[in-house]
Amino acid sequence: IKALGIKAKPFGYTNAELEQIAAGESVFPHVFGCDTQGRDIMVRTMIGARVSMIVGICCAIIVLVIGALYGSISGYCGGKVDAVMQRIVEIIYSVPEVLIILLLGATLKPILEDFQNSGDGFFQNMVTILGPNLIAIFIAFGLLYWVTMSRIIRGQVLQLKQQEYVTAAKALGASGGRIIRRHLLPNCIGQIVVTTCLQIPSAIFLESFLSYLGVGVSAPLPSLGSMATDALSGMYTY
Repeated sequence: IKALGIKAKPFGYTNAELEQIAAGESVFPHVFGCDTQGRDIMVRTMIGARVSMIVGICCAIIVLVIGALYGSISGYCGGKVDAVMQRIVEIIYSVPEVLIILLLGATLKPILEDFQNSGDGFFQNMVTILGPNLIAIFIAFGLLYWVTMSRIIRGQVLQLKQQEYVTAAKALGASGGRIIRRHLLPNCIGQIVVTTCLQIPSAIFLESFLSYLGVGVSAPLPSLGSMATDALSGMYTY
């Protein structure tokens, strides 16, 4: 092509756009505009939504595993075991989750900083990316937010364990763990799916709310809540 004197250029770019690319400038429009540091707000919104979705799905999985196991064991055992386990659930219901997250974030911060400085491995990098506040959110969901799931699964298991197929499994010598795993939890799949999906927006709201207050996702990782805080000055200006 060069020998024939033909000037080749990538498809769809004008000469002015090619000059901008050569100078290291962006040729794409900033649909949402840019922030004070020159970063594209639309890109940060998409990344922040991705962070919120990841937090919501991970927290929902934590609630699913802990709540389903706890509720199925409580409902299947019944009697004094069920009474004690439900009293624990009622105590956890009374604990303010936002306060626990703030306390965990403040307590974990020096511990996680020492862990980050201990090496340059995969887990150290993950701790650096997530930050103490986001890790505290995961821990708080594992400690507190599974109680609703456990109550729903317990109520369903109390009904299902009276069915004939459960009696037949007991007569054939099936253990309690096998009955829960193979007979009770599969028949609770409708309640499990609905309750798990309802936990996703709850986790997203909690993460965005804490990030809005400045105690959620750590910078430079974007979040919808932290971006809303940054946008307040622009809203007042315009």
